Amino acid sequence: MNQPSSSFPRRTALAALAGAALAGTAAVPASASGRRTVRFATFNASLNRGTQGALITDLSTPDNTQARNVAETIQRVDPDVLLINEFDHDDAGTAAGLFVRNYLAVGQNGAAPIRFPYRFTAPVNTGVASGVDLDGKNGAVTTPGSDAYGQDAFGYGWFPGQYGMLVLSKHPIDARAVRTFQRFLWKDMPGHVMPPGYYSEEARAVFRLSSKSHWDVPIRVGHTRVHFLVSHPTPPTFDGPEDRNGRRNHDEIRLWADYIGGPRRSSYLYDDKGLRGGLRPGSRFVIAGDLNADPYDGDSYDHAVRQLLDHPAIRLPATPPASAGGVEAARVQGGANASHVGNPAYDTSDFNDTAPGNLRVDHVLPSKGLEPLGNGVFWPTSDDPLYRLVGNGTTVPTSDHRLVWQDVRVG
Repeated sequence: MNQPSSSFPRRTALAALAGAALAGTAAVPASASGRRTVRFATFNASLNRGTQGALITDLSTPDNTQARNVAETIQRVDPDVLLINEFDHDDAGTAAGLFVRNYLAVGQNGAAPIRFPYRFTAPVNTGVASGVDLDGKNGAVTTPGSDAYGQDAFGYGWFPGQYGMLVLSKHPIDARAVRTFQRFLWKDMPGHVMPPGYYSEEARAVFRLSSKSHWDVPIRVGHTRVHFLVSHPTPPTFDGPEDRNGRRNHDEIRLWADYIGGPRRSSYLYDDKGLRGGLRPGSRFVIAGDLNADPYDGDSYDHAVRQLLDHPAIRLPATPPASAGGVEAARVQGGANASHVGNPAYDTSDFNDTAPGNLRVDHVLPSKGLEPLGNGVFWPTSDDPLYRLVGNGTTVPTSDHRLVWQDVRVG
């Protein structure tokens, strides 16, 4: 065990450093299993590779530099329940097992090892051939490994499973109760904002809404079930005046807004097993992921993430997760950041400074019935020893996203 007996006081103290992005070198110890304070987190770790199987190769030995940086970042924050976005999926779960065993279970640069006894992963739509010409430009391309193939896949990707998702947990996952929405069709969402006239009827008939997938992963915290609602909507960019990706991003986020919105809003939904409807009113949940949507800046369609930030079923913390590193990066990098409306303390990604600049796109949103406590964005400033894990935006040692965490009191 790597938990000192003073774990809870240390966690409480470090929560107060949220504005400084967990400044210092000590890991934040996890809550003991009997406690009701749980740290939920999301991290787009950029553990994606350009060819199928390459991530397994990289993780087969313990000396991949980027994977070590990802593991150390996770160890420094020490979440209890974590979503990793952009983790290439393989059906056997080999990459997930290697990452847990070769990297997380090994202390990195003085950080304490971290153990997640439970994990969940499943297929995603990225790199899955649609069989039709989704982008209307090149005919249906069915050979993986090309940009044209990626454009005609259900979710952009060069091979099936690229940019996948992985959930890791210290608390038991109720695997039998997991719901996935990989195959839900965009056309079946009432009032969808699919661009009119852009897609052929053939494409509309098969087009899946999720660019990766939407998962409801129930976590058992003591006697309480908390639904971990995770996804990774498509970026609202890389398109044209029809705004097809922006519109899809909006409706991918709307799926969760409807799912938690009660029977009237969610009755149209069906999961991959055919079960209809959404979450039972009063259920506890945490929505997490790289939602690719900033409430003020960037290219979102109709302020897409506000569908969640303003949702009556969600209980926002007094202040969003923040960091001092985000403020410093926006000031030093300038460019598009200078014209942003949003507070750079809440930024979670270090993007191109010409456009769109740094944005708040990674979110951890607890429900009513959960009490939000401390939170933060892991973004150390340049004078912090851990700055080597985030870089300056030009050098990217780990990911262009930052790990975001939110403590909640369950029960």
